[in-house]
Amino acid sequence: MSDIIISKFGGSSVADAKQIVKVTDIVKSDKKRRVIVVSGPGRSHKNEEKVTDHLINIATKGIHFYNQRQNITADDSRQAVIDKFTAIMRDLKIDAPDILKALKQDLNTDLGGDKRVAFLASRGEHYNARIIAAYLEKCGLKAKAQLPEEIGFLVSDNYLAARTLDQAYENVQFMEAFDGISVMPGFYGVTEDGHIAVFSRGGSDLTGGEIAYALDADTYENWTDVNGVYEADPRIIKEARAIPRLTFKEIRLLSSKGFNVFHLDAMLKCRDRKIPINIRNTNSPHEPGTLILNERVPEEGVVGIARLDNMSYIHIEKDMLGEEVGFTASLLQIFHDFGINTYHYPTDKDDIAVLVSKEDLLGSINDLRRVIEKRLKPDNMRVEYNLSIITPVGQGLNRNNYPIIEALSALGDAHIPIDLIDQSPSQICFHVGVSQTVADEATRVLYDVLIGQASS
Repeated sequence: MSDIIISKFGGSSVADAKQIVKVTDIVKSDKKRRVIVVSGPGRSHKNEEKVTDHLINIATKGIHFYNQRQNITADDSRQAVIDKFTAIMRDLKIDAPDILKALKQDLNTDLGGDKRVAFLASRGEHYNARIIAAYLEKCGLKAKAQLPEEIGFLVSDNYLAARTLDQAYENVQFMEAFDGISVMPGFYGVTEDGHIAVFSRGGSDLTGGEIAYALDADTYENWTDVNGVYEADPRIIKEARAIPRLTFKEIRLLSSKGFNVFHLDAMLKCRDRKIPINIRNTNSPHEPGTLILNERVPEEGVVGIARLDNMSYIHIEKDMLGEEVGFTASLLQIFHDFGINTYHYPTDKDDIAVLVSKEDLLGSINDLRRVIEKRLKPDNMRVEYNLSIITPVGQGLNRNNYPIIEALSALGDAHIPIDLIDQSPSQICFHVGVSQTVADEATRVLYDVLIGQASS
């Protein structure tokens, strides 16, 4: 294990000069923060579009925003990107005309297809890293922008969904010996034939996790605009607190059920080397945040409550379907063929219910129903819309059914009808489906009985 902290700063943390000054103060406060991974600039205000979206709009010649019913042309986006970086450099008092010159040249790239989209999409991270490294140097710190295309951070040639190649881990290890601060752009790498390829959106998290793994870091910090992972959505539960400690299993369950604070794939390499991940708030650096660990001692039954809204389930009845070999596999294959992700599929002798996002059914439910009826010949099939799936999670639920009993009893006392109840095979979470019209009330009831009372 190396005595290095890898610190990744998300788009909101590096959105403008004011935020970059905060990042610099954080880096200065701990000499172990010797590698920082930065995103492209996020929004400085809620009506502003992200730089990455502007870059994709340039790459798609205006189609990206057109599909979102926004009247923003590729030329508008090109000017917005130039204006954004010009403002950041001006406010940081960085005099580096070569950076802006290179940016303007890159925005006129003549690459085609996915290579063009990947190259342009990566430029927000690329130029933010160069600017932040220049600002750290201006503040008297030794710093260097470690660009993937220069250091050999190698990825596969799936240009819009790249994966890190094994050679990349060896290539980046020199940063451990570098006696300054390495500033690395997140989100992208370089293929073996020299082209830029990007990870999926949110991929700066993934870059940070890969670098932490390569250097066997002491800690991987993920700096964002919240104090950590909350016990429940603070917009609904005002008194919800940041959770001090979670296991990788718990955060993955919470993340898959609506806690979208971290790229799930970014955890895998850290988990493999038992590297703690610390989610912290750039705007409140005194807050300890949430620590994600391989193992912790459970101190409570339920640690957090996640929620997925706008869900639907498709209920299929057919006599003896539970004894029909391959029925479930054939049904799930149909969903796969339609590109629809399935969340749960509880079954019994004659019934199966498949839980999906309502959005995934838009434009396809009629054809989906026809294919299911033609291939599987169910006796009956119905679709229920506008469900919320509320998921209490916690290691303390393992071999402990009392919280489930308490939850169902509290919902009954509150006269909240339940559409679905299911316990996960891991026994560290369970799912309650209710109508979206009563989801806020149900969330409050479950929080009060499973977390609020336990902490009082």
